[in-house]
Amino acid sequence: MNCLIVVNSFKKAASELGNDVVVFLKDNNVSCSQFVYDGNCAKNDDVNVSFAGYDFVITLGGDGTVLFACRGCAPLGIPVFAINLGEFGFLASVQVYEWKQKLFDYLHGKSCLNERFLIQAEVMRSGKTVFITSGMNDIVISSTASSRLINLNVAYKWASLGAFKANGLIISSATGSTGYSAAAGGPIVEPSLATMLLTPISSFSLSARPLVFGPDGELAITVMPSRVEVGLSADCQIEFALQSNDTVILKVPEYKAYLICSEQEKFYAALQSKLNWSGGPRA
Repeated sequence: MNCLIVVNSFKKAASELGNDVVVFLKDNNVSCSQFVYDGNCAKNDDVNVSFAGYDFVITLGGDGTVLFACRGCAPLGIPVFAINLGEFGFLASVQVYEWKQKLFDYLHGKSCLNERFLIQAEVMRSGKTVFITSGMNDIVISSTASSRLINLNVAYKWASLGAFKANGLIISSATGSTGYSAAAGGPIVEPSLATMLLTPISSFSLSARPLVFGPDGELAITVMPSRVEVGLSADCQIEFALQSNDTVILKVPEYKAYLICSEQEKFYAALQSKLNWSGGPRA
């Protein structure tokens, strides 16, 4: 087997833990390489890393490191083993104290693979595709200046949903429902569902509400002319400048991300812990 270890350079413990993981893998007859992830490389088109040829990938960092790895691994069908050195751990669910046992179980075929769906965005300009990307958490179309309203025409399966006047729109996967979408008032969705969530950001209309769509249709969002600059971002890591009359086509792609040892129990435990769900009269 061949493994790539993605080490987040912003996490002090990542480098030392990476060395321990290398020793463990070699002791278990797994060849490995390391890639240092600095957080900015995800925004560059010429990231000097390829996930092709690896049997699985290990991430040492937080959920942002997992998002970076999964975007590259998902189209290739490569699973990701995510050790949590971050704050939230919705995606990086393997804790430091348990990584050896969990990794040993995976190498011996005793671990589950959890499927996660992504959102793909294709930017059409004058009838031509000028940009394609995907997000495991979300695609955001918004004003590049804070608190500036933009006008976006939205259609689903080419049936018009009307114009949205807001700071922007978040189109998130079920996985991303606990992120920016939730902060903007969107619903939390069970992460195994193949859905697209449309959540307005600071809408000018009180009637604007989050919408949930199935995986079989496409959303088409057109940027209406204005004096405000508009941008697209994927997972807050990839950025692209949009122009007036650009149309962004969004859909659930056929490929999926695979997370190793990401049990449902850990997702709900993270919800309880991170959102302070205590239950009872003080909930």
